[in-house]
Amino acid sequence: MRLLLVEDDQLLCDSLSRQLEAAGFTVDTIGTASGAAHLAPQEDYRAVVLDLGLPDGSGLDLLSRWRSAGLGLPVMILTARGDWQDKVSGLKAGADDYLAKPFQVEELVARLQALIRRSEGRVDTRLQVGGFVLDEYRQALTTPDGATETLTGTEFRLLRCLMSRPGQLFSKEQLLEQVYSLDHSPSLNAIEAYIRRLRKRVGHDTIVTRRGQGYAFHAPH
Repeated sequence: MRLLLVEDDQLLCDSLSRQLEAAGFTVDTIGTASGAAHLAPQEDYRAVVLDLGLPDGSGLDLLSRWRSAGLGLPVMILTARGDWQDKVSGLKAGADDYLAKPFQVEELVARLQALIRRSEGRVDTRLQVGGFVLDEYRQALTTPDGATETLTGTEFRLLRCLMSRPGQLFSKEQLLEQVYSLDHSPSLNAIEAYIRRLRKRVGHDTIVTRRGQGYAFHAPH
């Protein structure tokens, strides 16, 4: 799950980025409204965490422009504690949720996962395709035979991307965008290597290849 974190406090931004990545997200960070205005429409983000107080503009104005342009991805705003006017204004501008500072990262993670589940039309905290069940909190996969295996961070992000849209074809480039942030520049061979590792867990026929096009997750019901 790839997120955009818009926060100009560098210490907070670095800390949140590390903790969100540990929770299974791929995180791009930006500290300005102008940078966020450029990134959000062009990258395939599953959600945005948006601080309202940015050095070069209002986060509310930025959110309003996104919504006016038809950008429908979930947005969580960060506000100062007790500033209920910001919360109301943010929701009216098109925010999907808000969190007041200071906050516990565990709450941020839980709220983001809930937003993304709703955007995907799910209510269960587990992602199930056929007999495979992916636990987002434990970053573990249960296979149809009942065995449960813990995944590495990269394995989890890659498998979650494929299982979130079963049957959809993802190119290697698209998978790279979901698994790695803009700060990393791995080669396409990295995706091939992780696909081989995942196939050892789910079976070769579960992740299908269309030569020259990409990969799709297919599990019989």
